[in-house]
Amino acid sequence: MRLDKFLKVSRLIKRRTVANEACDAGRVSVNGKPARASYDVKVGDLLSITLGTKTLRAEVLSVQEYAKKDSAASMYRMLEDTAEAEA
Repeated sequence: MRLDKFLKVSRLIKRRTVANEACDAGRVSVNGKPARASYDVKVGDLLSITLGTKTLRAEVLSVQEYAKKDSAASMYRMLEDTAEAEA
């Protein structure tokens, strides 16, 4: 599944166009490398999304074409940022 679609289906980003723009601007990285919206997301990938001053880090647990609001959060696991944990 494309990265921009995964971000929308998993509800990490509300709209696919916003996810696409975030990828184009270099604010989304996968496994430590900047990723394009067309990147093929796989289970085990580590996502890092910078929105404003916050950085969200998540690990992909499953890839589904569709997800209801209740099951969307099961597609990823939020990771603690080591910099925030030390502060």
